[in-house]
Amino acid sequence: MVAQSTRQRVLNAAQQLGYQPNVLARSLRQGETRTIGVVVTDILNPFHATLAKGIQDAADRHGYVAFLFNSDEEPAKERRALETLRGHLPQGLILVPTSGAREHLKAMPDLPVVELDRVTGNPDATTVTTDNAGGGTAATRHLIDLGHTRIGMIVGQQDISTATQRHDAYRAALETAGLTYDPALVLPGNHREDDGYRAAMRLLSLPPDRRPTALFVGNNEMTVGAVLAARALNLHIPADLSIVGFDDSRWAQTMTPPLTVVAQPAYDLGVQACEQLLRLLHHTGARTPARVQLPTTLIIRHSTGPPGQPRTSASSRDPARPATSSHPPVTPSAGPPRA
Repeated sequence: MVAQSTRQRVLNAAQQLGYQPNVLARSLRQGETRTIGVVVTDILNPFHATLAKGIQDAADRHGYVAFLFNSDEEPAKERRALETLRGHLPQGLILVPTSGAREHLKAMPDLPVVELDRVTGNPDATTVTTDNAGGGTAATRHLIDLGHTRIGMIVGQQDISTATQRHDAYRAALETAGLTYDPALVLPGNHREDDGYRAAMRLLSLPPDRRPTALFVGNNEMTVGAVLAARALNLHIPADLSIVGFDDSRWAQTMTPPLTVVAQPAYDLGVQACEQLLRLLHHTGARTPARVQLPTTLIIRHSTGPPGQPRTSASSRDPARPATSSHPPVTPSAGPPRA
C-alpha cells in the first residue's frame, strides 16, 4: 500500500509535468483497447457526417473511442485506411463499404465488422441499412401520381448496393404503373455533386419532347448538382421540372423551393451500427450475424408538382416556391482534390 500523502505528491508531480499515461500500453496489459474503427465514404456528405456522429455518441456512452477514416468512395483509400487501423488494434470495425470492401476485409478475418448503409453481399456479415427499395418506390410513385410519364433518374455507382436497390425500385415502379423504362433517361452521377450536375445537364438538354419532366436523384450530393443544372438552364422548379432527392438535409429544407426527399434516419443508423458491433464484441461463442433495416420516409415539400403546370405571377406566388426571375448560371463546386 502507498500512503495517501505519497500518492497525492506523485499525482501532483505528474500533473505539473504534464504526464499522460500510455493508453495503448495500458489497454494491451488489460487485454482490450476499447477502440473501434469507422470508415465512411464521404465525410463532406451530411448523411455520412451524421452517421459518424451517431456512432461516436453511442461509442462514447459505452466507454469506447472511435477512429474515423474517409475513403472518398475509392477502394484504394479504403484499403489503406484498413491497413492503418490494424496498427491501432481496434476491437471492431464499422464500415460503409466501397466496391472493393469484400476483398479488403479478407485481410482481417477475425475482426468483428458491421457493414453500415451498404452491404458487400457477405452472407455472414452483420448489416445496418435502410429500406432503399421502399424509398425508391415511394419517390417514383409520388412523381407518377402527379402525372409525370417521363421520369429521369440520376443513379449512383451500380456496383454499390444502395445505388442498385434504388435504381431497381425506380424501374419496377415505372413498369408497375405501365410506363416504359427508358435507359436514355438514366445517367450515372457517381454519388458526387459535379457528376450529378453533368448528368442533369445532359438529361435536361434533351429536346422538349424527350426531356424528363421529373428527376429522381439517388443521393443528396447528386441532388445539389441537379438543382444547380436546372438553375443554369433557367428551368423553374417545379413548374418546369420536379425533383425528388434521396436523403434529407438542412439545405434541402431551406432551399427555394424546399426539396421533396426520401429521408433516412442517419443518426439512428450510426447508433444502431455501434450497438450491433458492441453486441458482437460482448457475445461469447459463435457470432450470429444480424440484419437491421430502418424505414425511410417520403417528405413532400415544394419541389414536386404536376408536369407543365403554369408559372404563377409574382403577386400570387406561394412564398415557398421559387421566384420567376431567372437564376444566374451556377457551376457546382468541385470539392476537395482527390488524393
